[in-house]
Amino acid sequence: MEKGNHSTVSEFILLGFSEPPEHTIILFVVFLLMYLVTLVGNGTIIFVIRVDTQLHTPMYFFLSILSFVDICLTTCTVPKLLANIFLERKSITFHGCFLQLHFFLSFGNMTGFLLAIMAVDRYLAISKPLHYNMVMSKGVRVRLVAGSWVVVSLHSAAHSVMAARLSYCASNEIRHYFCDLPPLFKLSCSDTFPNEILLLTETTLFLLSPCLCITISYILIIVTICRMPSTEGRFKAFSTCSAHLTAVTLNYGPVLYTYIRPASAYSLQKDLIISVLYSVGNSMLNPFVYSIRNKEVKGALARALRKRTIFWRK
Repeated sequence: MEKGNHSTVSEFILLGFSEPPEHTIILFVVFLLMYLVTLVGNGTIIFVIRVDTQLHTPMYFFLSILSFVDICLTTCTVPKLLANIFLERKSITFHGCFLQLHFFLSFGNMTGFLLAIMAVDRYLAISKPLHYNMVMSKGVRVRLVAGSWVVVSLHSAAHSVMAARLSYCASNEIRHYFCDLPPLFKLSCSDTFPNEILLLTETTLFLLSPCLCITISYILIIVTICRMPSTEGRFKAFSTCSAHLTAVTLNYGPVLYTYIRPASAYSLQKDLIISVLYSVGNSMLNPFVYSIRNKEVKGALARALRKRTIFWRK
């Protein structure tokens, strides 16, 4: 490779968690269980929404897409982590690192866009119930999801390409368990100022735009709910938003902490914990958030289990 424009390394070493050897099996079991719970939980949400016609509504369409994105987001990082835990050389190829970075950023940003779309969906369902299904038609839903994916993919590609063009000549050891922007900036021996400016400006825009959309949607939702004549109606309307609000809080807290700050503020131990929260924890918890207090999802799951039981008895 040419010096100056490209990296001189062909692979990176993912140092991950600096745990004593006797804790290795515990770390493996914890992440394996978290990954399996994520797959089973989100897979169940997708399956139930797919097979139960009562859940073929705009809200559950977006929820099924969110569950799929959660599975993909976790799969970007955890399998490689599980494989590296027992390997002496915890390596990832140069191209594999930036491919992982691209998809991780894409699915992570897609989560924020979906939460914003779901906030607008809740506003329309509460304020315009008679026109809701017409406004949120299948064509509109598909275009919203497809358009969001195109935007986040281009955004992630810009970050990945710019990070790949940095020089990594001093060391190839990434003090993280996957390839992410802050530890890569910390590792680079070239000027990362343009990358940090892009991160602080474009990423701030990409994170805060969905957040602003969610905030405006909920202000309008609260105004609409306050105008409802009955207390029971107000409670029922707001209860449909409680799970979404919880998911928003779980998602935006760790993400804002990680990306809207200078690379010099990177701290290994704190960032590892925060990274686990937004790369694995949120995806694992979302199915529970959206099902525990959701009578429709629980009812659909019960119907699916009854059908399965009757089938096996035959």
